[in-house]
Amino acid sequence: MSDLSPLGFGAASIGNLYRQVSDERAHDALDAAWNGGIRYFDTAPHYGLGLSERRLGAFLREKPRDEFVLSTKVGRLLEPNPGFAGGRDLAHQFDVPDDLVRRFDPSEAGIRRSLEDSLERLGLDRVDILYLHDPDVYDLDRGLREGLPALAKLRDEGLVRQIGIGVNDAAVAARAVREGDLDLVMIAGRYTLLEQPALADLFPVCHERGVCVVAAAVYNSGLLASSAPAADATYNYSAAPAELVERAREIARICAEYDVELPAAALQFPLRDPIVWSVVVGTANPDAVRQNLQRMAAPIPDDLWAALAVGGFIPA
Repeated sequence: MSDLSPLGFGAASIGNLYRQVSDERAHDALDAAWNGGIRYFDTAPHYGLGLSERRLGAFLREKPRDEFVLSTKVGRLLEPNPGFAGGRDLAHQFDVPDDLVRRFDPSEAGIRRSLEDSLERLGLDRVDILYLHDPDVYDLDRGLREGLPALAKLRDEGLVRQIGIGVNDAAVAARAVREGDLDLVMIAGRYTLLEQPALADLFPVCHERGVCVVAAAVYNSGLLASSAPAADATYNYSAAPAELVERAREIARICAEYDVELPAAALQFPLRDPIVWSVVVGTANPDAVRQNLQRMAAPIPDDLWAALAVGGFIPA
């Protein structure tokens, strides 16, 4: 789907990832994205137990439907929490009431119900892309065996335009591409300026099968979000190992020699491979959205990429 915008909006943050966000701030972040030309938006039922989908749908319902691309995810159904006692969903890193629970269901019936539920929360008549979401967190064999054919049926019936898998593990994504009939892979954190394990297995099979890639978590959950990576920076949603902090600092030093911000290089790096159609970044901060748009447009000399390749940080 070549109509994906190079920079996409990841909507986990407007589902109260890590902290509460007001409706107004979420809307302002989406407004900044739209005004900056972003036309690809990605969400999931998992994000804030449906809050992300509701907020994103409320915003997109006011926009011409043919002017944006929307993806959501399947594999987790949201059901009432029988033990709800006023708690929060902080165990899953979302600051929302835990009045719902996630139930893994990659069956055809479960995936159809998941899509129907998402459309109801979004208030829209269709989504463009469906990803099977993190089946390896639950039961990878069952997820691929049941979920991939179910997604293909939805595409064959014209209910979605494209199907894929969204995971953090490049080997899992590569297996899904080999075993399914996918159009897209959303890979989080495994093809970044910091590390590119996706090149070993995932990218070759994607090239072979004609499957394209959406790169998410290109800041490696914070480590590459600043030109001065801090010792307490996060990586994969936890404390970054010291050796990775030092690697990020080395990359930042090389970027500085060419007057390039590390985050700008981190945003633009994945798109240098033609198999990558979009880079998805999530934030509920309108100023950060605008900053990411500026970083995506910042000029980066070819000499910087050559220097990073000589240093062994990216492929030559």
